[in-house]
Amino acid sequence: MNSSGQKQLRLLYLTAEQWPTFRPDVLALFGKYLPRKGINSDLVTEKDIEAALGMDLSWQGGQAILCDVPRSRVGQYLVRFWHSLRVLVTVDLKKYDAIQVRDMSLTALAGLVVARVRGIQFFYWLSYPQSEGQVGRARSRGIKGGLRFWFPLVQGMLGKWVLYRIVLPRADHVFVQSCQMQKEIANHGIPMSKITPVPMGVDTEVAIPECIQPTDDRRLEGRRVVVYLGTLDPLRQIDVLLHMLVHVRDIVPEILLVLVGDTTDDQHRKWLKQEAVRLGVSDLVYWTGWLEATVAWQYVRSAEVGLSPIPRGYLLDMGSPTKAVEYMALGLPVLVNDNPDQVQVVAESGAGLCVRLEPSIFAEALARLLNDDDLRRVMSDAGRRYVNRSRSYDILASDLAAKYHSLLS
Repeated sequence: MNSSGQKQLRLLYLTAEQWPTFRPDVLALFGKYLPRKGINSDLVTEKDIEAALGMDLSWQGGQAILCDVPRSRVGQYLVRFWHSLRVLVTVDLKKYDAIQVRDMSLTALAGLVVARVRGIQFFYWLSYPQSEGQVGRARSRGIKGGLRFWFPLVQGMLGKWVLYRIVLPRADHVFVQSCQMQKEIANHGIPMSKITPVPMGVDTEVAIPECIQPTDDRRLEGRRVVVYLGTLDPLRQIDVLLHMLVHVRDIVPEILLVLVGDTTDDQHRKWLKQEAVRLGVSDLVYWTGWLEATVAWQYVRSAEVGLSPIPRGYLLDMGSPTKAVEYMALGLPVLVNDNPDQVQVVAESGAGLCVRLEPSIFAEALARLLNDDDLRRVMSDAGRRYVNRSRSYDILASDLAAKYHSLLS
């Protein structure tokens, strides 16, 4: 029993995320907060390749059942799939109350079969439409991509069929990333009552503004700093922010956009920097690359506004962006576009402005925020209150634990 008198529950949790992972909905939610609520989980996945260099492999939520994988993407997928199958067949399932699979359609099929044979419940956790994403990546590469075209195409199409035709209709429950994703999954014939949204949150025991000092980076001195925290991959259309600067610089000449993040696409990174030069805004952009979270947050603490552009589209619309709520937890007003989850967050919190993702419109909204100290102060306070009552992982874990106890009572 836990402190509230509820039975301790244990999940066998098979996930596509390598361990260690940066994903807070694995690391903080399942590894830190849910065990406090009586929900423990043994994590089944692959070891991060760099883990061999001495990274900490301990898993606070239970036991980490890991495998080594090769460096090739195809090899990683095959070894992880075999590892999952082996664990499902050999593990003592009497220790577990349910099997849960995250973002792996074929592994989920195996987990569903084993759960039914062994008489325990099966849950599926959908954080991102992986199969649709694989098909999209394959088509963007074209048939000339060879194996890099055919492998994700076949994997995605097969995974999509298995997920929507077999796994989700027969799962005991489905957990998704957002209310929008809940609606989209329901369109495949899954009852809404069988789907629970669990949005992204913030570990408010770590993201404490008073404990994070602004950066002492002198390149920020005398500038009106705005920050973007996250990936610079092509899908994110970061060039919109560069075009935004063209409009903003005439109103706020001291503007400095700090891009805390990077992309694995070397060609796209090169193109973004060339685009900044072409637009004449290269002196208004500071590229930090990837930073440790605590260091990245120092740049957030040095900024006046946090930017969260999420291009509209089927895949990204189903997400629950972390950036906006992270900014809010650190006391920063936000400027976001009309991604469904971000619309909800800004409407419920009053912590920022939500506009269409167009350079001139983003620029106008940003100028409004930068030119109104009182508005930013009000939004800063509102954002912190909202995160503490609605998007802290302590609150999210309480709601999720109650759901698990209800399902497994």
